[in-house]
Amino acid sequence: MVGKMKSILKVLMILVAATLTVLQIQGCGGGGGSSTMASTGTLKLSITDKQSDSFAKVIISIREIRVVPAGREGAADNDPGLPVVKHFDTPMVIDVMQLQFVQQALGEVVIPAGTYSQIRLVLDPEPANYLTLNTAPNIKVPFKTPSGKQSGLKVLGPIEVRAGVINAFMIDFDPNTAIVAMGNGDYILKPTGIRIVRMPDGLSQFGSVSGNVISTASDWSSATVLVKRRGTINDTDPIAAGTIFSNYTGGAWQAPFAVFVPPSTATVAYKAFVAANGFQLYSSAAVSVASKATTDLGAIHLIPTP
Repeated sequence: MVGKMKSILKVLMILVAATLTVLQIQGCGGGGGSSTMASTGTLKLSITDKQSDSFAKVIISIREIRVVPAGREGAADNDPGLPVVKHFDTPMVIDVMQLQFVQQALGEVVIPAGTYSQIRLVLDPEPANYLTLNTAPNIKVPFKTPSGKQSGLKVLGPIEVRAGVINAFMIDFDPNTAIVAMGNGDYILKPTGIRIVRMPDGLSQFGSVSGNVISTASDWSSATVLVKRRGTINDTDPIAAGTIFSNYTGGAWQAPFAVFVPPSTATVAYKAFVAANGFQLYSSAAVSVASKATTDLGAIHLIPTP
């Protein structure tokens, strides 16, 4: 009888140990499975434009738009790891000169939340992309789009896609800095003249806060421009933000910016902040913004950190 009881206890102990092992494996597997489930957010993309005294038309023909996750900058355009925002069976043809304070929707897509380093605009070959000058509005001048039809025109971010919300970004196409005359009659499209701005979703009317960031002391490479509401609403997070990249011209490192916001009210104004490594944080006075108008802060001279 005693021997029989020992055998039963031994079997029970083995069963208990096996059950615990299974529970531990299931616990690890269940926890790991839930932690590896990627959270997603909606990326909503549009494009707008600044006016120019030089160009009557600037036509771009877009075949596809992709976003590039941080760390995948060397991936080919057809890499399945680059989410497609929009593919156009018939290329989307845009005259960006018609988009001053107008949003042209480009597409939206649900993608994993996280940081994306660039947006790629895959363009048609050069003859499809052209400009006309105000001085000769009937003459089409094709402009070169380096890598635009092979690896895509790379518009630099970063783009932060937050989980569970609509993340609205505007491509700010500034023809004054994006289109460069080469001196021999040719023009090229320069991606650093095209900027990505995070903005509130669903703006039917908006204006902008603009300025030109300058340093004669040293290269600031890149800077983050943020705009926050001040008044009856005091933002902790910016209502709109973007990254700009410096160019050396006129004896200084400089770059213009425009940040798009809803029109201000009698009780809400806007403050702009510019942050660059090695320089003091710039903070503007509170300014008002009207619909379809630019509030220009002028030259913003960065001061090196002591």
